[in-house]
Amino acid sequence: MRYLTDRKRAEGKGASGTGTEHHWFMQVSAVGLAFLIPTFLFIVGSALGQGREAVLETFANPFVAILTGLTLYVSMVHFNKGAQMMIEDYWSGSLRKGLIMFVIGLSYTIIATGLFALAKIAL
Repeated sequence: MRYLTDRKRAEGKGASGTGTEHHWFMQVSAVGLAFLIPTFLFIVGSALGQGREAVLETFANPFVAILTGLTLYVSMVHFNKGAQMMIEDYWSGSLRKGLIMFVIGLSYTIIATGLFALAKIAL
């Protein structure tokens, strides 16, 4: 017979577990995105309405390409961690595992596709 106390069940799930790591990652990435997103929107907004060649020329600029790639990566990893926390809170069992794998796959697919397109434009 297996007897688990409340303390034993809670061990490893508090400040010493990964809960605070996720929280701090989300806080730091949110602050980073607070600076990246307005700059990215300014660049994309200035490229709106221009012809194809002008847009390609804008995104071929190394600063713009690096900023776009960084914004894409940080925002998708932020989405990944946030969606994973939400799934862990509201679902259980094998559905939880499947949804987490789907979200992780989706976010990394978007990152890979975006960075590939950006590299194709920049090179």
